Amino acid sequence: MSFIQIYLLAFASIMLMMTILWLISIKIKNVSIVDLFWGFGFVVASVVYFLTTEGTEIRKILIMTMVSIWGLRLSIYLAWRNLGKGEDFRYQKFRKDFGENRYWWYSFFSVFLLQGVLMWLISAPLLGAQFYAGSEPGILDFIGVAIWVTGFVFEAGGDFQLARFKANPSNKGKVLDTGFWRYTRHPNYFGDAAVWFGYGLICLSAGSYIPILGSVLMTALIIKVSGVALLEKTLKDTKPAYQEYVRKTNAFIPWFPKK
Repeated sequence: MSFIQIYLLAFASIMLMMTILWLISIKIKNVSIVDLFWGFGFVVASVVYFLTTEGTEIRKILIMTMVSIWGLRLSIYLAWRNLGKGEDFRYQKFRKDFGENRYWWYSFFSVFLLQGVLMWLISAPLLGAQFYAGSEPGILDFIGVAIWVTGFVFEAGGDFQLARFKANPSNKGKVLDTGFWRYTRHPNYFGDAAVWFGYGLICLSAGSYIPILGSVLMTALIIKVSGVALLEKTLKDTKPAYQEYVRKTNAFIPWFPKK
């Protein structure tokens, strides 16, 4: 199969998953379930790429392992955090604005289809690394793995520290500024971007160049759209102490706090 054929097969697989999730969301009246499958969707795409590309070279096994660890960890964490807490306020607002009679079909295009397309576009470096996986691993592979490990530690560690912080009722209204959160206001988002930068370097090492735009797209979404920018606006409006935290702590790339 050609690169495009495999890429389109992954698109069909992702769309099938998103359509099933959409039908379930109509039944339970909770669009938030889509968020739980963001990481898992990349595992699905990577499995398609692994099974339809030739050979079982070390780079294919490496990417498949890394994506599985990252994606399953993220989905399990979000399921543990969100299940049983009802629909996210963002989707509740959309439901209210559009009305129950229209939101059921509107949610397919504005939530499930949109996220599915983004997932497919972003997954390109995962295919690039596996489709051209025949060459021996080089320095870029090792650097990519090192950056991936750093990102995974920041993302998983940041999530763990934040969950523990929120679990303590005495911290309500306070700002977490210790651990990973001492060096960046968004260690989990920085970690996510680093993870995808790692995939991009491995893709480059395989000799595939255009697909790394998927890693660039993921980073742009994290910083400018659904991650840092959105959360910063919300926190500045709801937590007065956050302004001082902003003054002394880097927004994204970890660094020592300002005095």
